[in-house]
Amino acid sequence: MAVSAHLSSREHFARAQRVLPGGVSSPVRAFRAVGGTPLFFREASGASFVDVDGDRYLDFVHSWGPLILGHAHPEVVEAVQTAASRGLTFGAPHLDEVLLAEQVAACYPGVERVRFTSSGTEATMSALRLARGVTGRDRIVKFAGCYHGHSDGLLVAAGSGAVTFGEPSSAGVPEAIARLTSVLPLDDLGRLEELFATTGREIAAVIIEPVPANNGLLLQRREFLLRLRELCSAHGALLIFDEVISGFRVALGGAAELYGIEPDLVTFGKVLGGGMPVGAFAGPAEAFARLAPLGPVYQAGTLSGNPVAMAAGLATLRVLKRDDVIARLEVLGARLERGVARVLDASQLPVTFVRQGSLFWFALGMREAPRRDDLIPAEAASIYRRMHAACLRRGVYLAPSAYEVGFLSAAHSEVDVDLAVDVFGAALAEAFDGEEAR
Repeated sequence: MAVSAHLSSREHFARAQRVLPGGVSSPVRAFRAVGGTPLFFREASGASFVDVDGDRYLDFVHSWGPLILGHAHPEVVEAVQTAASRGLTFGAPHLDEVLLAEQVAACYPGVERVRFTSSGTEATMSALRLARGVTGRDRIVKFAGCYHGHSDGLLVAAGSGAVTFGEPSSAGVPEAIARLTSVLPLDDLGRLEELFATTGREIAAVIIEPVPANNGLLLQRREFLLRLRELCSAHGALLIFDEVISGFRVALGGAAELYGIEPDLVTFGKVLGGGMPVGAFAGPAEAFARLAPLGPVYQAGTLSGNPVAMAAGLATLRVLKRDDVIARLEVLGARLERGVARVLDASQLPVTFVRQGSLFWFALGMREAPRRDDLIPAEAASIYRRMHAACLRRGVYLAPSAYEVGFLSAAHSEVDVDLAVDVFGAALAEAFDGEEAR
């Protein structure tokens, strides 16, 4: 159980601020949105981790999604150790990158070629470059609130850390680049149709999280995604599914399998690396014939296809398939959803619990699940701030942002889920108990 004082974490954070911007290596870790000092962790296993003060937390962040099997899964750790003993990096071809690419192609509809990167940001940036090279067009289209990494052209009306700090765009992005990005609201067929009618011949690609999970869990109607597929095909634009979060988590074939809609290109990360830094973009052979060394679209990476990361990904996918992990996570997710529904029914709090498989999110201040970011009430952040602190005091770790989702892993048990329901209920009651939240 957590304790109220985290002196060691405070000391570490004070030291970190002298050498790391804001004391962190990624902005949303800084706890600025939820208050207090970020916890520094020393070890993790299964469904929990331990901070430097020795306090154990039940974890529902799981490194922001990669750890679908839980922390330090024995088979993944063994695979990483074995691969590391043979060499940390080669900078040359090796068998495991071929094997993992074959696994990706076998799982995901329409994938014939895979190019590995070291992050999801690299994957989406490269997919857009390839789309421009294939179509000979410059304009890209994204949706407000969807986060696709921190490359310049995508930091326009972005989600994730940008929305956490109230900055939907970023300084340092040239206006000339931003002007090549058109932004649409999610779940608005009228605006979508209008954009294609006026600028369809300029559009190289439309990129979307088919399961938007960086600005709340904004589940989309299949009809909207299907019409997007039809419009891209009719106007010669490529449809890119950003499945960095949803890939290999909502289904082995990602949202493409879930919704029965095949994109032209897809990007991966998170689960694909099993806890190691990995990204990938993938699609049909015809499109990838334009990518270097076969074609004129250049993309490269010194550590792409890193042997240790490939080994972690192979081990993760092997366990996912063998143990039918995604089906088990659906059972756990349904149990969590039923438990939270009982709490909400009893309390009558203005909260909606949103879930897709092992992804979940609390829509605070709302009685219906939103499909667009602009429907999330402004007071949600302050309510979540109190909820987050209340969960920490009870030994449950959620993301330090009202807009990030929670993750279940195969390491979570039914006991963990039931405990979480109790903690969430108490934390929600505490969060809404005050004049500020009314």
